Amino acid sequence: MAKYGEGDKRWIVEERADGANVHNWHWAETDCLPWSKTFFTKSLSDLPVLTGEGNLYIKTKKVEKVDGEAYVNIRKGKIIPGYEVSLNLSWEGEAKDGEGKTLLKAEGNVEIPYIADENADEDPEVRVTVKDEGPIGKTLKEAMLAKGKPLVLEKVRDYVKAMAKGGPVKDELEAKKLAPKNNSTSNSNSSSAVLSKEKTAVEKEAKKEGKKGCKTIKMSEKFNCRAKDMFEILMDENRWKGFTQSNARISKEVGGQFSIFDGSVTGINLELQEGRLIAQRWRFGSWPDGVDSTVRLVFDEPEPGVTIIKLTHSDVPEEDRYGNATVVENTERGWRDLIFNKIRAVFGFGI
Repeated sequence: MAKYGEGDKRWIVEERADGANVHNWHWAETDCLPWSKTFFTKSLSDLPVLTGEGNLYIKTKKVEKVDGEAYVNIRKGKIIPGYEVSLNLSWEGEAKDGEGKTLLKAEGNVEIPYIADENADEDPEVRVTVKDEGPIGKTLKEAMLAKGKPLVLEKVRDYVKAMAKGGPVKDELEAKKLAPKNNSTSNSNSSSAVLSKEKTAVEKEAKKEGKKGCKTIKMSEKFNCRAKDMFEILMDENRWKGFTQSNARISKEVGGQFSIFDGSVTGINLELQEGRLIAQRWRFGSWPDGVDSTVRLVFDEPEPGVTIIKLTHSDVPEEDRYGNATVVENTERGWRDLIFNKIRAVFGFGI
C-alpha cells in the first residue's frame, strides 16, 4: 500500500483556488488515521463483555494505540479506501466466589497486529494476554477470548464497512450533493463545458472496458527457465503448495476445476497448450455472486532458458461484495508478489 501523501503528483490534484474538485474527477486523498483512532476509541472503550456470568466480570478499558496508515481516495466519485493499521486495547476482569467476594482482579491487553484493506473479507488475528498467569487469571483470559474476541471483531467489521463507504469523507460527499448550485450564467456555462468534457472522457474510457464495472490487468514477466518448466509449475498442485505455502487442487485437463490459495480462488481450465498457453476462468470468494474473470497466460521463449509470460486477466470487478474498491489493485499485486516473485525466489528463476 502506498503511503499517505506519497502518491504520484500527476494524479494528486492540487487545491483549486475555489476549493472545488468538479465531480470528484481527479484523485482527492484524505488522511483517515485520526478518524480511525476516533472510531476505534468510541467503539471499543468501556465495552461490557461479561457482567456476572460464571461469577466473572470483564470489560474493555480503552484503546491504547492505533498505528499505521489509513486513507481514502476519491476518483471520478468512486471511493477507494486503503489502510494498514494495528490496534492495542486494554481490558480488565474480576473473578468472584459464590458469595460475591473478589478472588482476583486482573488486567490484560488485546492486540490486533494487522487490519488491512487487502484482507477486508477476512477477520484479522486477535491476540489476548493477561498480566496474571495464575489459574484464575487464565480463566479470565479464556473468557475474554471466548466472549470478548467476537465483540472486538464485530467492531473491526464495522470499521471495514465504514471505510468502504468513505470513512470521514462520506459526510462531506453527501454535503456536496445537497449543496446549492451557483445560478450565475458565466459559472453555469463554464460548468457545462467542464461536465461535457468529463462526460466525453468517461464515455471513451467506458468503451475501452469489457464488462461494465470491470477492468483488465495486463503484465509481462521474464524468467530464467524453459517455457515448459513454468507451464508445469503453474499446473502442478504440489508446486503451487510449495511456493504459495497454501493448499491447492489443480486439474490438468481442459474443463477440469482448480482451487488455489486455500480455496480463496477457484475456477475451470478453458484451454491448455503445454509450454504455450494457459486459459482459465477465475473467481475470488470475496467477489459478488455470479462474477468471474478470464485469465490468459501466453508463454514465449525467445531464446533457450529465457521465458516471457504475458498475462491478460480480464473482467476483474472494481469492487468486491463488501464494497471495497481495491480489487483490481490487490489482484495485480497478488499476481506480482504472491505468484511471479514467489516462483522466482523459490525455484531460482529470477532475472
